[in-house]
Amino acid sequence: MSDFYSKLGVSKDADDKEIKRAYRKKAQELHPDKNPGDAAAEKKFKDVQEAYEVLSDNQKRSQYDQFGSVGGGFPGGGHGAGPGFDQFGGFADIFESFFGGGGGGGFGGQNARKKSGPQRGSDIETQIEIPFEEAIFGTTRHLELTKPETCGHCTGSGAEPGSKIVSCDQCGGQGQVRSSRQTILGAISSVHTCPKCQGRGESPDQICTKCSGQGRMSAKQEVSVKIPKGIEDGTTIRLKEKGSAGLRGGPHGDLFLHVIVSPHPRFSRSGKTIYSTEEIKLLHAVLGGTVKVETVHGKVDLKIPSGTQSGTVFTVRGKGAPTIRSEKLGDHEVTVNIAIPKKLNKKEKELYAQLAKESGIEVEEGGFSIF
Repeated sequence: MSDFYSKLGVSKDADDKEIKRAYRKKAQELHPDKNPGDAAAEKKFKDVQEAYEVLSDNQKRSQYDQFGSVGGGFPGGGHGAGPGFDQFGGFADIFESFFGGGGGGGFGGQNARKKSGPQRGSDIETQIEIPFEEAIFGTTRHLELTKPETCGHCTGSGAEPGSKIVSCDQCGGQGQVRSSRQTILGAISSVHTCPKCQGRGESPDQICTKCSGQGRMSAKQEVSVKIPKGIEDGTTIRLKEKGSAGLRGGPHGDLFLHVIVSPHPRFSRSGKTIYSTEEIKLLHAVLGGTVKVETVHGKVDLKIPSGTQSGTVFTVRGKGAPTIRSEKLGDHEVTVNIAIPKKLNKKEKELYAQLAKESGIEVEEGGFSIF
């Protein structure tokens, strides 16, 4: 039996946050885009997705912890897509063994009929890293995802084109099978979903040769994502019906895209405000003047008043970031540090010496001393 906990690298008592964190890390390491042509990495990537889809669902995880699996596959397909691909099973099967009714009217019969209908596909989580500037101005990215998609050969039916749909010979077209077993309470009858037709009461006389009757196949698909202006680090974008294909005509799941904004060498950000630090010359701080400072919108003039101290913060209005809800720009805050010259030419030394003398400072070798 595959150990889903080992695949994600977590312990069996890991909480939801640990499982999600481990999944994101593994998925990023093993993603086919980062390991082109590496079949082993691609298989591990699918295994990690499979493990996460089970362990992130409380009901599936509980069943997996008790029984080591989450249902069976379509007949003829072997284990098939596995528990990460919406296979049948769950707590209802446990209840059915004790409370199953006859003739489809009991608890088990109702549940079996429910299972035979279309099933929504699983949601998918992935992440994308974008530069600082793209988070400010927005962009469009094209992602290539490997995920379960509707089989093009059978259009999701699981039947080989041209094959006949016949009444299931295992359940007689009822979609349910009855079983009886001896327990400490005596003989107990139960009604279960037919394992051959999965509750439909019918099955093809020949299953699809491409998807082995699953109705879905793993495929690469390009998804275009519009990154809005002003998006912040850690924001999650939901793309409806861009996840895994559903079963038996069911809708796709959703794609959840976690956005990571790369750090910028000069700028930082909090909400609509952008921050940076600029060095100004000593004479600018003493005498005042205008200096050029860099913003994400280009260079702007910043007026420095005379007597400016190191660490003073200036606000440049309207040169910050927008937000997803408003395109109105925030501000850019500039902290100025005074650059003390390390080397002076002869003329500069003479001028500083003259200034020191007029200020009552005695010039000595290696520095200044006060009279």
